[in-house]
Amino acid sequence: MADELVFYTHPMSRGRIARWMLEELGQPYRTEILDYGTSMKAPDYLAINPMGKVPAIRHGDTIVTECAAICAYLADAFPQAGLAPPPGDRQRGPYYRWLFFTAGPIEAAATNKALGVAIPEDRRRMVGYGSLADAQNALETAVSGRDYITGDRFSAADVYVGAQIGWGLRFGTLEKRPAFDRYWERLSRRPAAMRANEIDDALMAK
Repeated sequence: MADELVFYTHPMSRGRIARWMLEELGQPYRTEILDYGTSMKAPDYLAINPMGKVPAIRHGDTIVTECAAICAYLADAFPQAGLAPPPGDRQRGPYYRWLFFTAGPIEAAATNKALGVAIPEDRRRMVGYGSLADAQNALETAVSGRDYITGDRFSAADVYVGAQIGWGLRFGTLEKRPAFDRYWERLSRRPAAMRANEIDDALMAK
């Protein structure tokens, strides 16, 4: 099919975020499961993602990698799903802002914490997130006092931000703050989120 949607992933990867996004779309897609160190590094897949990492999607002739980009692309490619404010809508600002803030400063800060990398106080201005505390404080403002990133409407930004908060709470790279707990509890109960987890959990069990 010219516009076939193909999803390249592994159930123990950030591909779980993209899987959730795909399930929210309600569009048919085909999944290709790749293995670390073998098929992810094979020439056929390196032609899709030279990094040799997952996830990636191919939509017809278009290839997209990086979870935040996949979420943003799919929301625009399938506008009927209503997962992004339309171009020109003022809510497009916070939608992009928090989607990419979480993909940049939050993920970098959380990864450094997981790796035990501490940024000296006099070097914080050199890193985009400053400090983990600063980044978490900023993220808390995005999920406080509203149901979703853009207010009262769920979007692709909530898929990405929610997944990162859920991961951070589970593995201790983010503080357990009431605003984070409430936000993640609300999102984790979405049928598409539960369905995506069930699919990947079943794949992990094989």
